[in-house]
Amino acid sequence: MARIVVIGAGMGAMAAAARLAVAGHRVVVYERGGTYGGALGSVERDGFAFDTGPALLQLPAVYRDLFLKTGKEPLEKCVELSQVEPAVRHVFADGTAADLPNASRAGVGEALDAALGDGAGARWAAFMNRAREAWDRTRRPLLEEPLWPNWEVLATREPYPSVPRKRLLRKERRAATLSEVGELELGGDPRLVALLEQFALAHGLDPRTTPASAAVLPYLEQTFGVWSARGGMRALARAVYERCLARRVEFVFGAAVTRIVEKDGRAAGVELADGTTADADFVVAGVAPAALHGMLPGGGARSSGDLPKSPAMPSRLTVLLALRGPRPADAPHRTVVHAADRAEELDRLFGDAFALATHPTVTVTRPDDPASVPDAEHEAVTLTVTVPACRDASDPAAREAFAACAERVIDRAGRAVPDLRERLLWQEIRTPADIAEATGAEGGAVPAPALAAAGGTLLHPANSTALPGLFAVGGWSHPGGGLPHAGMSGTLAAGLIVEGPEFRGSQ
Repeated sequence: MARIVVIGAGMGAMAAAARLAVAGHRVVVYERGGTYGGALGSVERDGFAFDTGPALLQLPAVYRDLFLKTGKEPLEKCVELSQVEPAVRHVFADGTAADLPNASRAGVGEALDAALGDGAGARWAAFMNRAREAWDRTRRPLLEEPLWPNWEVLATREPYPSVPRKRLLRKERRAATLSEVGELELGGDPRLVALLEQFALAHGLDPRTTPASAAVLPYLEQTFGVWSARGGMRALARAVYERCLARRVEFVFGAAVTRIVEKDGRAAGVELADGTTADADFVVAGVAPAALHGMLPGGGARSSGDLPKSPAMPSRLTVLLALRGPRPADAPHRTVVHAADRAEELDRLFGDAFALATHPTVTVTRPDDPASVPDAEHEAVTLTVTVPACRDASDPAAREAFAACAERVIDRAGRAVPDLRERLLWQEIRTPADIAEATGAEGGAVPAPALAAAGGTLLHPANSTALPGLFAVGGWSHPGGGLPHAGMSGTLAAGLIVEGPEFRGSQ
């Protein structure tokens, strides 16, 4: 039985802790904050309850496997999951709306034909067939296996089979980025392009530079579906935490780790802010890169297999709205209100100045969940928009800018909830500073899932590190950000500890 210290109580860290405890190890989790869940936070006020992180779950199979492997009770006995129907409503800049069904690619095609005109569904279906090839080629190395030592293969080979386009007197052209896929393969329809590019934007990626391999993002959602949880995604975090407790994982909250202790050339424990130390045979770190860098002996950088520098990741602005009046029975769980001027939004968000868009793309979440409201005569609505990370959270100008942006976001959300302003009881704003406080990520940045191609800039450092005995989990490690990816990072780190370097992932 090994002694294992886990730094942080995020989803990846808890997934690793539960698996390691079941394998017979003594596991202690040190969390600098007062609760578990990392990005899966919540706000409760006046009987209302809001998720402050992801509102929907993709690939629940990741957590079903976690619960299967760590106890007798399956996931659905611990969390009440429901497929969301429709999966999403898109409100485009020209006012066109399309309701896309959940986990039905044929149904998506029919919905797009009905909303955008004949042929739209066929173009999207052909794209999704190519996206399936990209998924089949990258699923195991980018989600289910430890990062390959020869990761350069993933960096240089574009798995998306772009359609060659011949142009008069010019060389054949293939789509290299997600935006070019929209331009060359979706007929240039601005609504189909907006639909495609939103999958990158929602993960904080610029579709103009994001590789075509990002086609796996819409494929994953539209093929495997999206799920809500009664009590919000916070209920999933609670279930994983309780599973850890049932497996005798010990949690120590309010315990900040300041240093990883090294002995004989390997990780041998941690030192806490109060000066005490905890010995360990292995250390699992579920913290952001800057935090881990500061904990390492001599401030040494963790091994990343010489991965190239990744682009700066943006953050999220979340506006929580308590509304009077019941939720309409036909209201979709999620609506994406697209930007009036997508080029302006992308230029401001990903340009050198990192500015807030004037009329951004807004995701409106309206859960049909009695646990989110004090009674049936009220509704809880969450608005989310991608914004630049905030390096100086104490800057009054930044606070004012985010407050002004929140008002514009509420105005934009009125396209999904027409009587929004009249029903508003109160609102709360969660800025990048709040994300930074909850996760420790610099500026409140939110990591994207790992993607192939792009020279490796969208890969994430391996779960093993340059310091023997130290492993990394969570969104800033392989396989990157997102709830299923966090769960898989815990699976991979635990497998590397239990089985050693020969571990090759799930079969």
